[in-house]
Formats: sequence, structure tokens, C-alpha cells
Amino acid sequence: MENTGGGSFMRNRRLESFLNTNSTPNAKEIPKKWGKEEEEKRVSRDVYVDDDGWISALISYIRIVFCFVSMMLTTFIWALIMLFLLPWPHERIRQSNIYGHVTGRMLMWILGNSVKIEGTEFSNEKAIYISNHASPMDILLMMWLTPTGTVGIAKKEIIWYPLFGQLYVLASHLRIDRSNPAAAIQSMKEAACAVVRNNLSLIIFPEGTRSINGRLLSFKKGFVHLALQTRLPIVPMVLTGTHLAWRKGSLHVRPVPITVKFLRPIKTDDWTADKIDDYVKMVHDTYVENLPESQKPLC
Repeated sequence: MENTGGGSFMRNRRLESFLNTNSTPNAKEIPKKWGKEEEEKRVSRDVYVDDDGWISALISYIRIVFCFVSMMLTTFIWALIMLFLLPWPHERIRQSNIYGHVTGRMLMWILGNSVKIEGTEFSNEKAIYISNHASPMDILLMMWLTPTGTVGIAKKEIIWYPLFGQLYVLASHLRIDRSNPAAAIQSMKEAACAVVRNNLSLIIFPEGTRSINGRLLSFKKGFVHLALQTRLPIVPMVLTGTHLAWRKGSLHVRPVPITVKFLRPIKTDDWTADKIDDYVKMVHDTYVENLPESQKPLC
């Protein structure tokens, strides 16, 4: 999944040409040595400069269209498999995970971003997997990297998403009713019971929505309620770079390297219901500590 780096090379050449051109007699000499912090900021600016030329945009659109067609194909194939496996719900869950591993990895390969994965020793736990969320890529990475025997939790309206929504329901993934707080709490309880009964893992985005600029949002309490009811450990997945690679509302995928880091599981055996806010803050602070400065909340 390594990209060729051609776009970055050309941008660096243009930057070098600019720095080496003193068009005015009073131009200041560029310092030869940088402090560590200044160097990191400079490299970040240089590498992630947007290249919105028409060739770059065209390649990006082709990648996205190819992703969409490929996903529709694999979704159709696995939907047929799910229909055949209707009498066996646990096998449908397993097949949905295989679908996620195949499709998620394939789509990330098509998009062309290099992906560095850290902490893989924590990636096969029976746990509640949580992740920061700022890009469509986050969903592909969660599909690819979470273990077999994992189910997602989505709003009940997902059933109306063409083909993918029907596959989601056939795969026995969980849906919650978010129409009002009472319905949401009851849905969470039912989801927790299903997880315990079938010895499953969960995936959830605790922010509840995508961040517009990649900075971490506040966490909802749902994942803590699920932990209290299932007593599963929480495994944070820290995603960096996805908000630059594929921004919310954009159809331009950029060749930004991505890192996925699995953190050590957080045990929940001794958690109590009177400290929910404390647990939310503790897990949120864990993300703040492990995210780069550009993705930390401003306040």
C-alpha cells in the first residue's frame, strides 16, 4: 500500500527551487539548522501542501469511483452469502468480518495511502474498539483491522443505505434507536445483551460524528455504558492523518501517510456507574496524549 510519492517529490522540488531563488537584494538567508519543533512544523507544511491541479484531482476521482464500484461488487457477493446463511446468525457475523477485512484492505490499497500499524499485539482482544473519526477512511480502517467476531453499532436508519445497509442488517450487526434518550438507552442495553450472549467484540466511534478539521471532539457516554454492561476492556485505536488524506465533504484523496495505533486495553471490571463522567474524561485524555498537535482539541 505504499504510494510512489511522485506528487510529494515534485512539490519538494518546487519548494527547493523557491527557497534557492533570491529575487530581491534584501532576501534573508534561510537558516541551515532548525530546532526539532520548527523542523517538524516545516516538514508537516512541506509534505502536506494541497496539490489541487486537474491531474491530481482526476486521479483522485478515478480512485474514488473505482473504490465505489469495487465495494458494490464485494457487497453484492457477500449479500448473497448472507442470504444463504440466514439460519446461522453467528456465521453471518463471521462472514461480515471477512467481508470487512477483504473490502477495507482492498479499498485502502486502491486509494493508495501508505498505512503504518502499531500495537498489533492489542488488536485481537475481545473488547470494545473505539476510534477517533474525521474521514471516510476511518470506517475502511475499522472494517479492515478489527478482529473476527466484531459487530458494529449504527443508527437504525442505516437499513435505508442502498445495498450496504441491507448487508449490515443481514450480517447481524446492531442498530440503535436515537429518536429520543429513552429509546437510545434501551437500544444500548439490548446491544450489550447481544454482545455478551454471543461473546462478541464491538466497534464504535465515541465522538458520535466526524470531526470537520480532524481535531478530537468531545466523547459521548455510550461506549462507557456498553463497557459497564459487558465488562469488556476498551481498546483505543488512534488514527492520524486520515483527516488530511480524505477530508469530510471532499472527493479529493491525497497521498498522506496514515498511522493506526492500537493502545493497551483499558480494563473496565471495576468500573462503577457513579463515575461515568470520570471514565469518559480519562479515555478522552488518553487520545489527547497520543494524537499529534494538529489533531488535539483547541480547548
